[in-house]
Amino acid sequence: MAIAYAYSLATSRITSWQPFKSNAPTSSSLPLLNDICSVTSGRRLYLPSTPLIARPTALYISCSNTMLSGVSSKGSVTGFPADSNNKKDVLHFVKYHGLGNDFILVDNRDSMEPKISPEQAIKLCDRNFGVGADGVIFAMPGVNGTDYSMRIFNSDGSEPEMCGNGIRCMACFVAGLENSPRSKSYRIHTGAGLIVPKLQEDGKVMVDMGQPILTAADIPTKLPKREDGAVVKAELPVDGKTWIVTCVSMGNPHCVTFSHKDSEVLDINSLTLEHVGPLFEHHEMFPARTNTEFVQIISSSHLRMRVWERGAGHQIRS
Repeated sequence: MAIAYAYSLATSRITSWQPFKSNAPTSSSLPLLNDICSVTSGRRLYLPSTPLIARPTALYISCSNTMLSGVSSKGSVTGFPADSNNKKDVLHFVKYHGLGNDFILVDNRDSMEPKISPEQAIKLCDRNFGVGADGVIFAMPGVNGTDYSMRIFNSDGSEPEMCGNGIRCMACFVAGLENSPRSKSYRIHTGAGLIVPKLQEDGKVMVDMGQPILTAADIPTKLPKREDGAVVKAELPVDGKTWIVTCVSMGNPHCVTFSHKDSEVLDINSLTLEHVGPLFEHHEMFPARTNTEFVQIISSSHLRMRVWERGAGHQIRS
């Protein structure tokens, strides 16, 4: 099946600065991602005043302490702390989001090894002390005839097979690196196999996610399966309730529930997702952990859904 979404690059600008020393940034148009509410110069903190229009930008961050410490649209590094002079500690990145599912994108085309470790990715993704993101995506050289390879570190340091929103963001990212025309397809190798996103003339990205995997062993899940191997309306005990779940994989495992035995229709707004989500994710019935979709039936044509994503937590989109 093919899914088309609009894509967006989340950036903004700082419109005023009050530097505390001579080597601090002084430009009135320094770019800053609008998911970051502040930027540091040295060890001092500055706050942006008014976010402006979105546009591509280049940012730098010290991986040694994960403090955003220098910003430049021309690729220079300004006002780094004294303990971060080693260029190996500087990561060049751009931040994108797909429907609010946000990622740090890294140009890793010169190596098949990620430029940062899972532990550093955890720090970068921290929304209080880092950049803030659901994960870090590395655009790597292609293999076996593909254009690129994609690897992801989630905000908890784990590595998923792939991500639908993430691969759409990566398609936009590499198109920018290449200065490619808007209408172009990319063959991208992922942990879930070959995925082909296509940039369209109208600014949307279409990606064929392939056929859903319904066989229990391939999802994987240990829940009881039907004769055809699928797990449909199985019973799963979680947090004192017996949930009715169906399992599927689109390259990574998903557990979908519309109800539990105490309620035929979920009231998803009453769920404490931060509590129940991890209980599903780490349940013994899911040896590779799982994403979970809690779905409320509104009418015959409308559903409401909340998502707990494996390795990244509560998502507004997934």
